[in-house]
Amino acid sequence: MNIKAKYSWMLKIFLNSKMIIMNFSSYKNISILLIFFYFISNCSQKADPVTGKVETINPNALERAREAADKNPVNIFGSNKSSGSFEFSRSNPLWRATLKTLDFIPLASVDYSGGLLVTDWYSEKNSNDEIKVSVRFSSNELRSDSLSVISHKRICDSKGKCNTSLMDAKFNSELKEAIISSARVIALDDIKKDKK
Repeated sequence: MNIKAKYSWMLKIFLNSKMIIMNFSSYKNISILLIFFYFISNCSQKADPVTGKVETINPNALERAREAADKNPVNIFGSNKSSGSFEFSRSNPLWRATLKTLDFIPLASVDYSGGLLVTDWYSEKNSNDEIKVSVRFSSNELRSDSLSVISHKRICDSKGKCNTSLMDAKFNSELKEAIISSARVIALDDIKKDKK
């Protein structure tokens, strides 16, 4: 195959682009093209103004949002603290009291930023009854309406067929009171430590 024939399409494009550039009547059009190509080539990169380090921006918006949320967590409960750490993780007495009260049950899901704690199914030895507890936090304040407890009971027969139902309100309120009582003790201990 002849080299001229093989690359003739490239030669035509080159000559046509050369003709287009020569047909521009002013440098204004050329500068607009150069600026356009500059922005196109840098649209997926961001340079840090201090260090000059170039960071490539992820094109997936969901992944970028998750990375931003992980770097800068937001306190949705309106804490007056200006630090970037979320209050549930370490200093919230309700959160710590809940972990302390439910420490005998394995945790299935913990969401600090959403204020949700869900345990795994738990049963005593040689028992077909299992319980699962969900605790939702609506506030950082040490009050009874700052959290809600929902628990489920699952009873399985010998064939492995299970029936799941909500636990009675009495169990949920007793568990909630145990958490709040423990949170009061933790809050008082924190106050004593701060005074020292």
